[in-house]
Amino acid sequence: MRDLRQKNQKPVSRNRVKRERIPIDYRGILKKGVRFIRWATVVSLAVLVVYEVYGVVARTTFLRLERIEVSGLKRLTREEVVTQAGVKVGDGMLGLRLRRIGEQLSKIPWVDKVRVRRYFPGSLIVEIAEREPQAIAHMGYLYYLDKGGEPFKPLTVGDSLDYPVITGVTEEDMARDPAGSREALKGALDLIAILNEGAALKMDEVSEIHFDKGFGYTLFALQNGVPVKLGNGQYREKLQRLARIYRELQAQLPNVEYVDLDYGDRIIVKKS
Repeated sequence: MRDLRQKNQKPVSRNRVKRERIPIDYRGILKKGVRFIRWATVVSLAVLVVYEVYGVVARTTFLRLERIEVSGLKRLTREEVVTQAGVKVGDGMLGLRLRRIGEQLSKIPWVDKVRVRRYFPGSLIVEIAEREPQAIAHMGYLYYLDKGGEPFKPLTVGDSLDYPVITGVTEEDMARDPAGSREALKGALDLIAILNEGAALKMDEVSEIHFDKGFGYTLFALQNGVPVKLGNGQYREKLQRLARIYRELQAQLPNVEYVDLDYGDRIIVKKS
């Protein structure tokens, strides 16, 4: 007779391995936590002590700002610079934020470069390099242009108008295509530099330089406002061609509608 108990008994897997339970070292973890808390407490106290000492030293009378020196000014005044810097005699020397002072001064339109230095026991030195206007851009409002073709300051009452005038680039153009607009203004400045050489038309004989995306640059002569079309590029060569006939042309300017120099090696004079 068979033993039915053996039939119903599940076989024991040979691959089953009894895993040992690894005990958790709660005491070690607790010690590490206590050690970390002690370290963090010491660091926090050290930072607090340094901060308090710094505050005490910053408030001591022998580390007060006694002198503010400003150099490099041409149009700006010392009072404008000091006010914008937000500092005054009596401020704590250690509390001066040199980078912040420089950033504040850079917001003044006339400021091209600024350097701020602190000398103990009580001096602050501010060195300013101002922008030099090269022309005036009529962009809806009048703006001074610097040597890089950057409009940097809208003209206000009392500002000098004794600069070449550039038209054809608007504020909308600057917003839509800033790189292209600056390139057009820079091209006008390059043209002004050539005119200052006095090849034919001199800069003081030109009332306006106009830029057009399709036709390039046009000069407007101060005498009778006659347009002189230059197009794009080779300005020096074109003006040299104009120089050959300019003396004869001057007498005829009242009857001239325009002069076109943008035709290879020819000059077209359209009479009215």
